[in-house]
Amino acid sequence: MLSPWLAVSDPAFSQLEELGREMQKLLGFYAPAGNIRGVISGTFPPVNVAETPEKVIAYIYAPGIDVSKLDLSIEKNLLTIAAERNTAADIGENVKPEGYYRRERFTGGFKRVISLPESVDPSRTEASYEAGILTVSIQKKEEQRSRKIEVNVS
Repeated sequence: MLSPWLAVSDPAFSQLEELGREMQKLLGFYAPAGNIRGVISGTFPPVNVAETPEKVIAYIYAPGIDVSKLDLSIEKNLLTIAAERNTAADIGENVKPEGYYRRERFTGGFKRVISLPESVDPSRTEASYEAGILTVSIQKKEEQRSRKIEVNVS
């Protein structure tokens, strides 16, 4: 008797599902089918984290940030990057647009938190910013580094 009220094909449910999809898009949690490895659409800045035998390197692609206002920290193996980006400066300080036909770069603050492996030593971290790429290099703890063992032949 309740089955007509709970039918998934009911138009009310499809409207709620559509509303949910629109809210996900609005909030930046929408990941279209072609999105690379499930990365959340609109995630900024994009990050690549690589590992060598000696260190872990995070490449943060963040053009247009004010490096003097960059907040970079590591606590409990979490790398936190917080900064602001003013894309209005891209068009020049003397230009005051009345509106935009298209605006794809956002202006404002952002924060990313990246999980790092337990093997890193936060006290041995270096960072540099060049051509819009923030590179953070964190050395591994000495006891965590892999070592090649020579085999003596007798």
